[in-house]
Amino acid sequence: MPGISGPGAVTRSTLRQQIADALRDEVLAGRLQPGQEFTVKEIAEQYGVSATPVREALVDLSAQGLLEADQHRGFRVHEYSPADFVEMIEARGLVVDGMFRSLVERFEDTSLIERFEDLAAEGSGTAGAPATTTPPGAARKTAAPTATAPTAAAPANAARPAAAPEAGAAPAAPALPRTVPPRLRPPLDPRTAAKLAGVRRRGEEAQRAASAGDLTVLIGYDLRFWRELSALFGNAYLADFLHRLRVRCWVCAVQQLRRLDDLRGLLWSGHTELVDALARGDIPAARALVAAHHAHSLSLVGRSAGA
Repeated sequence: MPGISGPGAVTRSTLRQQIADALRDEVLAGRLQPGQEFTVKEIAEQYGVSATPVREALVDLSAQGLLEADQHRGFRVHEYSPADFVEMIEARGLVVDGMFRSLVERFEDTSLIERFEDLAAEGSGTAGAPATTTPPGAARKTAAPTATAPTAAAPANAARPAAAPEAGAAPAAPALPRTVPPRLRPPLDPRTAAKLAGVRRRGEEAQRAASAGDLTVLIGYDLRFWRELSALFGNAYLADFLHRLRVRCWVCAVQQLRRLDDLRGLLWSGHTELVDALARGDIPAARALVAAHHAHSLSLVGRSAGA
C-alpha cells in the first residue's frame, strides 16, 4: 500500500487513517463494488498489516456511511439509491448556502454602506452643500416634485415583473439581503488571495478531468477543491462536515455514473467560475452556480440510474 511502508516510524493512528483513505479510494474508483463483502483478515493480508488498524479503519468508514458492518460476515460496501442522492444534495445545498449567507453578513458593514450613500450623494451634487435659510414650507414645496406619481413613460431601468420560470427549470435561489456594492467591498488580504488562487488551480485540474470524462481524477481534485474552499470560511468543523458529506455524495454518484460508457462533457465543471465569483464578492452569482451544480448532479445521476 503506497505510503505505509518505508523509513521512519508510523503510528497506529496514521496507519489506520492510511488504510481508511486507501479503502475509500477503492470505493470511489469502483474497484470495491456496492454490496461487495470482505473481512478484516482479507484487508490485512492485502495491505500486509496487522488486523487492529484495519478493524479500526473499517469501523471509521462504517461510521461515515461508506461501509456496513455485519457481525458474522465482516463488512460490505454500502449500496445507495438515487433517492439517497437527492437527500444528500439537499443537505449539501443547505450547508453551502449557509456558508455563502455568512459571507453576505460579513459584507454588510454599516460603515461601508454609509460611505456608499455618501458617494452617491456626492455624485448627485447634494453632499457637502452649504446650509440655506430657506423656510421649512418652501423646502417642502421644492421637494414635492420628487413624490409625484411616475409618468406614463417608465424609465429604462424601472423594475419589471419577473418572468415565469420555464417548466422543469431548477428553482431560483432565495433572495439575498442587501449587500455592499462590489467596488466598495474590502479587498482580500494577501494570504486569503493566495489561498484562493491555490483553490482555483485545483478547480482548473478538476475542469480538465471533467472535460476528459475521467471520473476518478475528477473526484480527487473536486474533493480537494471543496475542502480547501470551505476551509477559507474559518470553521474547521464545518469544513470537515462538508468534506464527509461530499465524499458520501461521490460514493453514491459513482455507483450510478459508472453505468455510463462515456462521461466526456457530461460532468460539472464550473469550479473556476465559482472561485472567480467569490473573489469579486459576487455572492448571488456564486449561489446561482452552486444551485446549477446541484441541479446538474441530480439530472445526471437520474439519467445514469435509468441507463
